[in-house]
Order: sequence, then C-alpha cells, then structure tokens
Amino acid sequence: MADSRTLQRVERHVGHDEIVAILGSEILSGTRPAGSRLPTVSELFERFGASRVLMREVTKTLVAKGMVTAKARVGTRVLPPEHWNWFDADVLAWRVDVGLDSGFVEHLSQMRRAVEPASAALASRMRTPNHVAAMRAALAAMALAGANRHAFAKADLEFHVAVAVASGNPLFRSFASVIEVALGAYFSFSTPNQPEDMAAIVAAHAAVADAIEQRDADGAAMAMLAVVNEGPDRIAKPAGDGLPRGLAAERTEFRNVEQTG
Repeated sequence: MADSRTLQRVERHVGHDEIVAILGSEILSGTRPAGSRLPTVSELFERFGASRVLMREVTKTLVAKGMVTAKARVGTRVLPPEHWNWFDADVLAWRVDVGLDSGFVEHLSQMRRAVEPASAALASRMRTPNHVAAMRAALAAMALAGANRHAFAKADLEFHVAVAVASGNPLFRSFASVIEVALGAYFSFSTPNQPEDMAAIVAAHAAVADAIEQRDADGAAMAMLAVVNEGPDRIAKPAGDGLPRGLAAERTEFRNVEQTG
C-alpha cells in the first residue's frame, strides 16, 4: 500500500490538474491499489505544498472520475477499476501513459468494432460534400506521411474523427473525442514501416470513404470493420506482454484532432 512519505515529494506550487494527474496515474499504475487509503488532505499538503482547499478539490475531482470514494470517519479510498469512468479523457490518458498491455488494447478494439462500423454506416446517409472532403484530406495526409510514423498516425486518427463527425450523431462524435488519446497511441504503435504496408492501409481507409461517398451503408460498415480488425495485428510488442510506455506527448499532439472536419 502506498504511503505519501514513500513517494517522491513534488516541487511546490503545482496546480490542480497536475496533482490530479499524478495521483490518477499512481492509481492506474497500481501504486495505489484498490482499497488503499488516499493520503489525508494534510498529508497531501505536505507532499505537494498546495493549499488544503485545493487538495479538497483534487479529491472531489478523483471522486467524480469514479476512482476514489470519500466517506466521513473512513477517509478516501481507491475504488476497483470497474468503478472508474473509462470514458473520461483524463482516465484514458493516464491509462495510456502508465503503459498499455494486450488486455487493454483488446478492450479498445472490441469497443471500436461495436461503434465504428455503425458510425460509418450512418455517415454514408448523413454525409455532406464537406465531410467527404475532410476524409479525403486525411487520406492525402496519410499518403504523404511517408516514413513519418507519427504524421501517419495523426492523419489516421483524423480520418476516423472525420467519419464520426460525418455521422451527424453527437454521441459518435463524443466517442471519437473521448478515445482520441488512446487511439492516438494505438495508431502510433500499430503503424507499419514498410511503404507497401502503409499503402495498403491507406487503400483500406479509402474504401471506407468511397462507400460513404456512394451512400453505401453496408459497404461502409464492412470496410470500416475490416480497418478496425486489421489494426491489432499490426502492433509490434516488445519483450513480454507490455506495450511501449511514456505517451504523454501523444496526448498533446492528438488533443485537438476533433477540430478536423
């Protein structure tokens, strides 16, 4: 069980969001396991040097994200993962930053299989010329990325967001926004290095855009499912079960992708 005295002291004058991110990452990494007690406001003050009022707000934020529960005379305790709000962008970002594993990637893939084909089918009925143009622009960016894996991944994500926006359903668009951090990292890891493989991926995405432009709902759904199913097979894992770590930069790069389209 973590003890604030055993954890690295953080430089004073850190803000609310930074403190929440530090504690949230400690929970997601298992440093603070389910059932463990979160340090008291006084202990957190000693560690972070922030005001007690600010530390209470930090606790409230973690409660709102479903990560902890606070009760009088019991204190604040970490909740099991099934209580966490996995559609919270911060929670997903912290999950990615502490390190992906094959189980999480499979959960992400399952969610995409359930949502993205339906989004593509709806986009084929609701799309406008501007929506199609946004998809074509993303495809062009993928084709021009060349060996720049990060640029390719960014354009890949822009394409999927453009499809969600074209659906006209704000829930699909919110879905794309919420998981943009995780997808950004996922696409970066699964991007191939061989030109012929990259060309094949662009072609698969183009098939989605073609079906949407032709208002072929079934074709759009099938093409999108093929894209989603192909992704996990491309992930190059390091030794062991874990996937690459340290993805804070990915979140910064992909945060505003929903603006596309």
